[in-house]
Amino acid sequence: MTELACRKCKYINMDATICRVCGSSELTKEWYGYIVIVDPEKSQIAQKLGVKYPGKYALRVG
Repeated sequence: MTELACRKCKYINMDATICRVCGSSELTKEWYGYIVIVDPEKSQIAQKLGVKYPGKYALRVG
């Protein structure tokens, strides 16, 4: 199982070639740290990061 972070939205995808959130094909294995967003509408961190969908997101993408 390979976790790949999207370079555009930072969503962490499992064994995918296309990001499930934004549809980008720019995925990378080089990412550091992550945050799990459960309720993006109520989360101040999600609003600050621009996250609109629940899931696991990379903090930094290389």
